[in-house]
Amino acid sequence: MRNRSIGARGACKRHRPLGAGRSRWAAVLLAAVLLAAGPAPAQDVAVPPTVRELARDIAAELAVRCPLADANDAAAFDHCRAALQGGRLRGALPQVVLWGRTDAAPGATLQATALTQLAPDTWASLYAPLFMFNGRHAVRWVAQEGRFLIRLEAAFRNRLAPGQFPYPFWHEESKWAAYENTSAVLLWLEPASSRIDVAQFAHQGPLLQTVRPVRHPKHDGQWLWTDRGGRTQPAVTLFEGLYRPENPYLRALDRQYRDLALQLRESQCQQCHVPSNPGRSQRLVLLSSPAHAAGEIDRLIRAVREDRMPVDRNRRSFALSAPDKAWLLGSAEAFRATVQAARRWEQQASEAAQPTVWRPTAPQAAAAAAAAGSD
Repeated sequence: MRNRSIGARGACKRHRPLGAGRSRWAAVLLAAVLLAAGPAPAQDVAVPPTVRELARDIAAELAVRCPLADANDAAAFDHCRAALQGGRLRGALPQVVLWGRTDAAPGATLQATALTQLAPDTWASLYAPLFMFNGRHAVRWVAQEGRFLIRLEAAFRNRLAPGQFPYPFWHEESKWAAYENTSAVLLWLEPASSRIDVAQFAHQGPLLQTVRPVRHPKHDGQWLWTDRGGRTQPAVTLFEGLYRPENPYLRALDRQYRDLALQLRESQCQQCHVPSNPGRSQRLVLLSSPAHAAGEIDRLIRAVREDRMPVDRNRRSFALSAPDKAWLLGSAEAFRATVQAARRWEQQASEAAQPTVWRPTAPQAAAAAAAAGSD
């Protein structure tokens, strides 16, 4: 499946873009870009101070919250994961983030690159914390994409326990090798919305630390599994890992997700929405874990209501029978209501515990600026 725009998203057939909110400085930023692009070649567009400030803040935040550590340091991973639930990076994300590796084809555009569509909280809690940062970064305008590119030097936590990854990245050897050899995380900022709508990992430049490769057993096709202790894995995708232990909605979330997952299987949704991407979607939507399903629940409901999913073997969408459609929608809507209630509770708890937005201290900002020699 191919879509016509970077922001297209939804279920396996056609995706409708969602509008991203504009920040206070979006109009100023866009005007600066257009003004700079006037007399000069597009590739020489100057980076506005607001973009440089955002890049410095994000680089400093990541260097402080997710610094270089041993690739198997679970405590460092947990600290990074908790810290990235708020802050400058999280505040710069739109309603949907496209994520994946850079395309191997020379000159491949973002439009032509297969990427996974994620809710911002899903990306910030499951994917971004898998990387470590040193604060060095660069930012430039890329005319081909019509976006600013923030390049952050980074390393990957390849030696964590299997349940710390959002799904077994090693189901595909080339994907796991690409993750292990990451040396940079790329953040693409769309000037009209002032949001980072695409993020990628890449091997660009020297590795920040020596990589000791990990060889996992051959993937058995299971995206959720039970470990030897009887615990469901990946643990990071469960609501117990996403929300505080005292969140009153945890039990209901677990029960309702299990009901929804059963109905998704019976409705043939697993034909498309799993990490192996059997439908070869350019904009993959995952429903294979509690965290992924919670992030995509709104789009799932819309797609089912509009009979855009599931699809048959020829990639054509079809409507479920009236009873099956009502059954799936009822379960999905109940799950969504509980997800929304759990998030509201978490938001209130976060505001009570940490009412201020993170900003780098003067020493942190200075350190990040000094590290960014190529910025």
